[in-house]
Amino acid sequence: MSPLPEKDRAIAQLLLGAGTCPRCVLRFCSVGSQLLYRQPRQDLMKDLQEFLKSSQAEEEDPACLDGADPPCKRIRLEQREGGAADGLNHNGATPQLPSAGEGNAATDSSPGKVCNVCLGVLQEFCEPDFVKKVCQKVNSADYQFTSFVFSVSLPPQLSVRERAAWLGMKQQMRNLGLPLAKDDIVQLKEAYKWIIHPQLSEELGVPADGKSLFEVSVVFAHPETEEECHFLATACPDCFKPAKNKQSVFTRMAVIKALEKIKEEDFLKHFPCPPSSPKNLCDALEIQCNNGAVFVAGRYNKYSRNLPQTPWIIDGERKLESSVEELISEHLMAEFKADSFNFSSSGREDVDVRTLGNGRPFAMELVNPRRIHFTAQEMRRLQQAINDSSDKIQVRDLQLVTRSAIGRMKEGEEEKTKTYSALIWTDKAIQREDIAFLDDIKELKLEQKTPLRVLHRRPLAVRCRLIHTMASEYIDEHHFRLRLKSQAGTYIKEFVHGDFGRTKPNIGSLLNRTADILELDVESVDVDWPPTLAE
Repeated sequence: MSPLPEKDRAIAQLLLGAGTCPRCVLRFCSVGSQLLYRQPRQDLMKDLQEFLKSSQAEEEDPACLDGADPPCKRIRLEQREGGAADGLNHNGATPQLPSAGEGNAATDSSPGKVCNVCLGVLQEFCEPDFVKKVCQKVNSADYQFTSFVFSVSLPPQLSVRERAAWLGMKQQMRNLGLPLAKDDIVQLKEAYKWIIHPQLSEELGVPADGKSLFEVSVVFAHPETEEECHFLATACPDCFKPAKNKQSVFTRMAVIKALEKIKEEDFLKHFPCPPSSPKNLCDALEIQCNNGAVFVAGRYNKYSRNLPQTPWIIDGERKLESSVEELISEHLMAEFKADSFNFSSSGREDVDVRTLGNGRPFAMELVNPRRIHFTAQEMRRLQQAINDSSDKIQVRDLQLVTRSAIGRMKEGEEEKTKTYSALIWTDKAIQREDIAFLDDIKELKLEQKTPLRVLHRRPLAVRCRLIHTMASEYIDEHHFRLRLKSQAGTYIKEFVHGDFGRTKPNIGSLLNRTADILELDVESVDVDWPPTLAE
């Protein structure tokens, strides 16, 4: 069975003669059958050569022309009107397609020769040996996965070569007086995946899935031809702008943008069409695996007044040996075998503030984890391991969550409420009746300038906050405890001592004396997330 329709015979003959591999020939002929690309390339080459020979034999056999319509005179006239440059060679004769029997196609696209378009990507890198190499890399990385998505990064000069092959073919077809349809070329990446997906799937034992979170990627490079894009920077300088995170301005997207912009005649001046075959194959620079992030959520209690929520580092110097974040992440990183993590929580407490009650909601993103499947029982054991490792913190309701679910922790941040317990000192002696009126104050409006203690990391602003309720507990002439429910984001310490008048009103101004805070505890963070788990 012929791999191509008769209308594509000339295209196939020209491409094979220029050193293009059989799979790229299929791409240029807009062949969409995945099964054809998966054929062994030697078999595909043999089929193409047989197709070309049989077509030629039909042309040479006069019996094949019996009953055929005579050539259209109008077409012949139009060809002659174009002059020798368009329709005739330098001897005044009509150019002929190279004969399949002359051996040029077999020689220029021989199995050992590197394709002048794909630089070997659709040749050696579709073979079982390379597939096994990729799978060995995947298996040695020890990932848990139930499907995979395959991605490939190609050298940008492949786009230049593809354009050059097309323009070269277009020129030759025009010279031969043959039409060239404007069908889209099958993308190299797409054809490569058609070939490689079933092989990887069979070797790894899991299906390929475009929505899979486990990615297997291959990065190709071709040092021999890497400068072939450079002429585009002169022709289209606006397309190539330095970027901080890019090593080279010649990115694939920049090259494609320039190819869309450059005029055909300018391209032909700077690049050979069709392109010549290189000496060397592409290099598979990197074979990488990456698992999508896993998200773990829970609540933590902090019982120490000498423990920051996150590492406390000032001017490169560490102030305290540990943090809430590190005490939790140490165990999660080890169990999930992740590369890194990102910690977030519903607010934060100062280093000297405890978090009691049901704790503070937190979430941790574990980046590129090797292990992703945990049962509820395994999560409980992990929670217990964290709790047994330190008396400074405890976690509860530890569970796997989705990325979207984490948004609930941050929803309506300023509308949430938090409950505190503050131990307060006053310079002047107080009696019970001096503080009793605080219990009757509801929805007290505050104006808080950014506190002096955080002004180095937060912008200067005046924030309006609410103290919803207060309840006082007399201790002695200079001490009392105040329990208060406030709007999230209220600076409680500043509400007590006034921060040199930057928070108004404050406990000092309400009592008409100097007040300061000795201890502060967070007793509840009123966020209904993550879901409470049964013990």
